[in-house]
Amino acid sequence: MSLVQTAFSLGSNLGDRLRHLIQAKTLLLLDSTVTFVSQSPVYETEPVDVRPEYQSMKFLNAVLLVESSYSAEEWLRKIKKIESMLQRVRSEDRNAPRTIDIDVLFCGDQVVDSDCLQIPHPRWMKRLFVVQPLSDVCPDLVVPGEKRPVRQILEHWPEREGLQNFAKQW
Repeated sequence: MSLVQTAFSLGSNLGDRLRHLIQAKTLLLLDSTVTFVSQSPVYETEPVDVRPEYQSMKFLNAVLLVESSYSAEEWLRKIKKIESMLQRVRSEDRNAPRTIDIDVLFCGDQVVDSDCLQIPHPRWMKRLFVVQPLSDVCPDLVVPGEKRPVRQILEHWPEREGLQNFAKQW
């Protein structure tokens, strides 16, 4: 298989949030066949679609771009292991606080629509905490299924509240 660029959205709102992002990045890059391409700054963001008792638990979010020969399905298996290693607890509440959340935003030009995986990520365009860091990393990218580059989607974002720079380097 040829090398493809894959973008991950990383998020944490529980415990040492920045440490969790750094650990996730380190584990994603641990494989010698995976090459680091770029990373966004880390943003502190308001939680989206959470229960009222979690509303004050802000997230740290960033995007990591790598190159590898892995398919989206292979990445999903790796992500589940990494999230488990970083003590991510899954519950019926899909948006409960978590030490780490890793989503594949895109994997080359692959399009996947299965019960356990959708690539490109189905909600990436609806979340400023994904669009802003993705635009930082690859502004001219046109994600499969979209007609506009990421920077254009960001330029037309109605408001940019609830997103603050947290760390340029991580």
